[in-house]
Amino acid sequence: MSGSVKPVRSWPKSAPICLENLRAGGKPALARLLSAVESFEGHPQLISLLDEALQNPIAQVVALTGPPGVGKSTLTNTMISLYRSAGKSVGVIAVDPSSQVSGGSLLGDRTRLTTDPEDSKIFVRSMAARDRLGGLSEHAIAAVVLMRAVMDYVLVESVGIGQSEADVALVADTCVLCIQPGSGDSLQFMKAGIMELPDVICVTKADMGDVAIRAQADVRGAMSLSSRGGQSWKVPVLLLSAVDRSGIAHLIETCSEHFSMLCDRGQLHSQREQQVKAWLSDQLKMQFGSHGVQVLQRLDVPWGEAVLQPFAFKQKIASRFQGFWSNFPLA
Repeated sequence: MSGSVKPVRSWPKSAPICLENLRAGGKPALARLLSAVESFEGHPQLISLLDEALQNPIAQVVALTGPPGVGKSTLTNTMISLYRSAGKSVGVIAVDPSSQVSGGSLLGDRTRLTTDPEDSKIFVRSMAARDRLGGLSEHAIAAVVLMRAVMDYVLVESVGIGQSEADVALVADTCVLCIQPGSGDSLQFMKAGIMELPDVICVTKADMGDVAIRAQADVRGAMSLSSRGGQSWKVPVLLLSAVDRSGIAHLIETCSEHFSMLCDRGQLHSQREQQVKAWLSDQLKMQFGSHGVQVLQRLDVPWGEAVLQPFAFKQKIASRFQGFWSNFPLA
C-alpha cells in the first residue's frame, strides 16, 4: 500500500554517515550515497543526510531542458569543459525518460557525455525519470540536493517532454530552455505556457545562420506575449553553437549573472524555499492523491518544519497517513 513503512535495513558500512564524511570521501563516497538513494529510500540515515545536505548548499544548479535532439548533451559537454578549465567542480544529473511499457530506461545521456573518469572534480549520474514522463523523479531530486552540497556547479539535463520543464523548476536556480532553429518549438512552447519558466533561453545550432537568427526573433516575440511582467530579471535569448563553442562562454556568464542577481537581492533563499514546498506538495499528491492531501491538511500537521527538513517531514507524513488510513481497511 502506498505510504507503507518499510523495514529498516542496516546502513551500508561503506556509505557516508554525515555531510562532512561525504565531502571528505570525494567521488567514491558520492557514488555510494547516490546508490543508497535508490536502494535505501526512507532509511533514517539517508533522510538525515539529505536534510543536512539541503541545509548546506554550495553549488549553483543550472537545469538544461528542451526537446530531444536540440543538442543538450553536446551543450552539457562543452559547459563541463569550460567549468573544469576554470578549476570548478561539476556534478551532472542526466535524466532519460522511462519506458511506459517496461518502466526501464536506456540511460543514453551518460553515453553522450565525454568526461575523464580519472577527474575527481567531475561526477556524472544518469537516472531514469520513472513515472515522471520525462521529468525528475524523487531520486533525481535527492541526487541534486546531495551534489549541490559538495560541488561548485550542478547541471541537470532533462528530456523536454511532458511536464519536465515544470519539473526542473523544482530544483533549478537557473533554468535554461534550449530551442532548435527551424523546429517551430517557440510557438509550441508559447501555447503550452512554458515561456514563463526559463531564466535563460538558448537557440542552439547557431552555425545554421539565418535560420537560427529567425528562430531567435521568433522566441523574443513569444517572450513578449508571456506573463512574466514585473520581474526584475529580463530573460535573455542567446544564440550558441556547441560545435564551434560560440556563445557557450556567454551562456555561462549569463547564468552566473542570474545567480548573482538572486543572491544580491535575497531571492535565492526564498526561491529554494518555494521549491521545497512545491516539491513536497507534488510528492504528497503523487503518493496519496488529492483526497489524501486534503485528509493530511485536517491532521493539523506542522507544515512550517517542512522547509528545513523536507525529507524527514515527508516520512513523518507517510507514517501519520498510514495510521489514519488503517482505520479504513480495504474491502
